[in-house]
Amino acid sequence: MYIVKKTMEISASHSLRLSYESKCEHLHGHNWIITVWCRSKELNADDMVIDFSHIKQEIHAKLDHKNLNEVLPFNTTTENLARWICDQIPTCYKVMVQESEHNVAWYEED
Repeated sequence: MYIVKKTMEISASHSLRLSYESKCEHLHGHNWIITVWCRSKELNADDMVIDFSHIKQEIHAKLDHKNLNEVLPFNTTTENLARWICDQIPTCYKVMVQESEHNVAWYEED
């Protein structure tokens, strides 16, 4: 099994829809650290699992310097963001999203 890992940073704002009162209901921003893991039993025609630049292009083009609530159709929690990123990238099986030094969530396929 071949595995690659790509880490990148995006700057983006969001606000959360919550069932309780929170300051996170107000628009605010993060410098998100996103780590993507991809795997494959076979390498592609270019002898890669996936090109690292394709992973970055997929995430940066859609999310960097954006209001996530305007570009994503779900409540933009860190958990939901991790799942969405995983779904966007072929061969991806795990994504870790860090919204601050002490707040991290990840999604991993079974």
